[in-house]
Amino acid sequence: MDKPVQAFNKKLLLLVEHVGLLIIAVATVIAMTGEIMTMVNVRMVTLADLLLLFLYLEIFAMVGAYYESGRMQVRFPLYIAMVALARYLVLDIKGMEDWRLLAVTGSILLLTLAVLAVRYGHVRFPYPGTETAPKRTDTPQN
Repeated sequence: MDKPVQAFNKKLLLLVEHVGLLIIAVATVIAMTGEIMTMVNVRMVTLADLLLLFLYLEIFAMVGAYYESGRMQVRFPLYIAMVALARYLVLDIKGMEDWRLLAVTGSILLLTLAVLAVRYGHVRFPYPGTETAPKRTDTPQN
């Protein structure tokens, strides 16, 4: 392909990425505002409401991390899926059959193991050009 055509395509794709991220952020703000207004009108906040707000914050964090690093981190969608399944459990646990309860909790466990595997892979086998392992700040220095 021509160099000018490649440069144009790259700029066009970057523009589409930024527009898409902006749409996701605005839609998340609208959904979050609607949920907050519902809580204010009902004058009650439930655990399911808080988990939904947490999902919205995770989406913001994912968009922010993408802007900061230029890469989509696999862990954020996994975290969002775990919180969504936990919210599903909170909402429907009373009427849920045993097999469905086991399936949802098993799914959360599998997602947790996936996060651990991805995290281990990033620490043990970092991408070329990145630091070899994140510096730990929670260990005491002797």
